[in-house]
Amino acid sequence: MKPTAYRTETHGIVVDSIAAPRRSLRLACVTETYPPEVNGVASTMARFVEGLHRRNHDVQLIRPRQAATQAAEQQPGFHEVLMRGLPIPKYPNLRMGVPSKRALVKLWSTHRPDVVHIATEGPLGWSALQAALHLKLPVCSDFRTNFHAYSKHYGVGWLHRPIMAYLRKFHNRTQATMVPTEALRRDLETAGFRHVTVVKRGVDTERFHPGFRDEALRHGWGVAPDDLVVGYVGRLAAEKNLATLSEAFDSIRRFDARAKLVVIGEGPLRAELQARWPDAVFTGQQVGNALSAHYASLDLFLFPSLTETFGNVTPEAMASGLPVVAFDYAAASQIIQHGRSGVLVAMGDSNAFVREAVRIATDRAHRVAMGTSAREAALRLGWDDVIARFENVLLHVIQSGEAIAEDHAMRPAGSRPLATPAD
Repeated sequence: MKPTAYRTETHGIVVDSIAAPRRSLRLACVTETYPPEVNGVASTMARFVEGLHRRNHDVQLIRPRQAATQAAEQQPGFHEVLMRGLPIPKYPNLRMGVPSKRALVKLWSTHRPDVVHIATEGPLGWSALQAALHLKLPVCSDFRTNFHAYSKHYGVGWLHRPIMAYLRKFHNRTQATMVPTEALRRDLETAGFRHVTVVKRGVDTERFHPGFRDEALRHGWGVAPDDLVVGYVGRLAAEKNLATLSEAFDSIRRFDARAKLVVIGEGPLRAELQARWPDAVFTGQQVGNALSAHYASLDLFLFPSLTETFGNVTPEAMASGLPVVAFDYAAASQIIQHGRSGVLVAMGDSNAFVREAVRIATDRAHRVAMGTSAREAALRLGWDDVIARFENVLLHVIQSGEAIAEDHAMRPAGSRPLATPAD
């Protein structure tokens, strides 16, 4: 029986969706962060790598070595290549890659992949792009972190334009740039990015589940069973707009003196925030079942960040049965139904954020109902469809590369190519 096939087009990228059989790919995936490092890029990349491996693709994972004694993992269909890395200032638990074009050219000359996927735009990612172009390998990328938006939070707002110019140059040299939301796609296309396509994100609804709620953990935080616990999960850094979190919780405490703030995460502002919020619980970074329990043991999730490309913590909180108050963009805009599974606030309107946080915090029945609806919404965010979409974009990129190579081979000497690679 011939497999069912159909074509979809997303902003210039045509993807053939075929039920079966699938072509088994040799994929080189390059990232400057990966578990056990804890951040959204690392966890999402692990999901994509594991999902593609389960779908019978051969994955070569290239990333910085995280510890001097770390050994590369090797198993059938999965091969790690650990590169030299350097610590990131203020983030000692993270490493960034170093320029490695020569090593990658050598590696891919002897172990040639079908396609190169670059997850991060740092020195290792740039080297991978240059090596792929040198070897004429199909290459695609992710736009994952708003480096250009972060600049204003660190007193270097003047770097916004050169950072955007670098990112545009980087991504426009790939055959597809994947983003998690339609809004980000529109923003990048307005800024001159080309070949941008949406690959959404999923959430593990078994790992993040209301059943992980732990009363003993809550007791350790100093709260009674009926006390309100307001939580934040994420990096403790300037770009996360934590001043708005502080204003919101201070306002909640005026109505509910027993309310407790629990802050889950690490970052350069931790000491400053602990001095500002002496009654808050700072748990540090949590992973695995401990993170699941911390989420599920909260009652309300506040996420005031204005610099996310997606924000994995939003669907994680929703899957844990929590109502979320967030600004109307990124993941929140995509998956929260305002007033039903959470609250969306106009971008940058901190006063409205504070008002909505107080409103939900002081209405227990509405808050509980929203948490139930949030869980139901999260159940529709499975990873299988996301991995399939990612896989289809990879196949398109390979087919595009094959078409370009065929055009070059057939074109008479001196004639112009059909498309000139853009800077």
